[in-house]
Amino acid sequence: MPPPPVPSPPPEGLPRGPWRAAVAHHFAVRHCGLARRADLLGAGFTKAELEADLDAGRLITVGPNTIAVPTAAVPHWLGYGKKYDGHHLPLGVTGMAKDGRRARQLKATALMAPPRKAGPATVDTAFAPFWWAVWESGTRAALDGASALIAEGMSGFVLDHIEISVPLGARIHPHPGVRITQRRVLGPLRPGLPRVEPAMATVRAAQLAVSDRQAALLICLPVQQRIVRAEDLLARWTTVRRSPRRSFLDAVIKDVCDGAHSLGELDFARFCRERGLPEPVRQQLRRGPKGRIYLDVAFECGLVVEIDGVQHSLGLAPVDDALRANAVTLQNRRVLRIPVLGLRLDPGAFLDQVAHGIRLMTRG
Repeated sequence: MPPPPVPSPPPEGLPRGPWRAAVAHHFAVRHCGLARRADLLGAGFTKAELEADLDAGRLITVGPNTIAVPTAAVPHWLGYGKKYDGHHLPLGVTGMAKDGRRARQLKATALMAPPRKAGPATVDTAFAPFWWAVWESGTRAALDGASALIAEGMSGFVLDHIEISVPLGARIHPHPGVRITQRRVLGPLRPGLPRVEPAMATVRAAQLAVSDRQAALLICLPVQQRIVRAEDLLARWTTVRRSPRRSFLDAVIKDVCDGAHSLGELDFARFCRERGLPEPVRQQLRRGPKGRIYLDVAFECGLVVEIDGVQHSLGLAPVDDALRANAVTLQNRRVLRIPVLGLRLDPGAFLDQVAHGIRLMTRG
């Protein structure tokens, strides 16, 4: 269903105040309580009318391009002064605001989930800082990286800034709490709140992560939450020619998206040799609750190590894994479970546990 049209101006001679309020509300409900100055003027506001509404507090300036609409339908914007500094919107959303202004602090936790369902008399303003950052950061700006994924619906990750990308050569306007990157290719954009499509945003989120651990998280979350399809992410990654932490990202993306090529028993055996541990027996046959089962790796002492790919956390896989592990344990064996991403991120810690398990089983 197409969105309703912008209300038409009243016939000449009739009051324009109610019409202006209706136009402002029309844009506010689509942009989390905000409207672009250019949209209001394009809808028929005169500059004098816009200034009059700003002076009267019916509208609030929160940036050169952005107007807050503090009507009864947008209660969160009530109480702001005309000269409220819109720069503090992104600081509020990232929890980095340091002054004592009366402005409502939009906390990062508000951005950890899709917008809440608003009642008939309210407009959800949770993503208002995203609209503000897009409108105030530069020409053809769009959310990118983790910010784009959160706008798409990803949860479980807290932003410390808003990520914006603009075309190479575009004029940019830096703001606290907003990181702007100029790119030769912006990539396909999603409709509505301007944002890079999920597969590209996932790759860039991982590239811009502060650590390998955070990069792995930003690959896993959108795939597990079905923000991006695994095959789309893998296809997008194959188009990337140069990248920070390329070898690590290549391994993790293949682990997450294509289990057939993930790190597994052969790599684990190599890790054991490098640590001076006994050579494990790979794919040892045992009996389980549903017949024969194959163990990932087993040692002569009775220690079993199961290498869990990303798929082991999906659907009913944990149930089958529990039955399998319990069946092995009841055969007087110890079972250690190691997620494949754990071997990517911290192999030493897991191999320490393997070594400890071998010592216990050898003594026992």
